[in-house]
Amino acid sequence: MALLIKLSGHETSTAYDGPEALTMLDAVNPEVALLDIGLPEMDGYELARRIRERVRDVYLIAVSGYGQPEDRVRSAEAGFDEHFVKPVDSALLIASLSRRR
Repeated sequence: MALLIKLSGHETSTAYDGPEALTMLDAVNPEVALLDIGLPEMDGYELARRIRERVRDVYLIAVSGYGQPEDRVRSAEAGFDEHFVKPVDSALLIASLSRRR
């Protein structure tokens, strides 16, 4: 996904778990963050809450294998702005990122 985003003209940084993402947060100062819900060590919901505490205006996108209405409600409650279900439609993702420029 990072390669696809980079090839579409966006800068990317990748973290492989929640603690690493939080460590990178100050150095990267992202406009948009894609978070997998099923991250190791700290799930994407908790990571989203912690990011929101530190960076209010970041646009958070959940990436999940679950897309039922209750899953979308849970991601919204955690602070996500959008919720994409795997496999993510790359055209929809790129369109979403382009609107955030």
